[in-house]
Amino acid sequence: MLLPNFAGIIPEHFRKYMVRIRLKQQGKKGQKSYRIVIMDSERWRNGETIEDIGFYDPIQNPSTIKLDQTKYESWLAKGAQPSDTVKAIAKNFFEKK
Repeated sequence: MLLPNFAGIIPEHFRKYMVRIRLKQQGKKGQKSYRIVIMDSERWRNGETIEDIGFYDPIQNPSTIKLDQTKYESWLAKGAQPSDTVKAIAKNFFEKK
């Protein structure tokens, strides 16, 4: 199934899959941090992304969260589904603002 509202934004090979907002792991063992990214739901955790929209570092005290609210909301409007973890992070981030 093609997603017509993503035409021109997402490369052709991504259009047949659901788009998710989720975490992409980075950092070395014991020092993990995460990018909040837009990616195809069929890709593996650290696979190719469509766009980076934020950053989350749970190791800092308090946790560091950077999230582009306009990009996040525009992708939600286009039909992207956030993971449960990203929903919780975004809720926490928007409540602090």
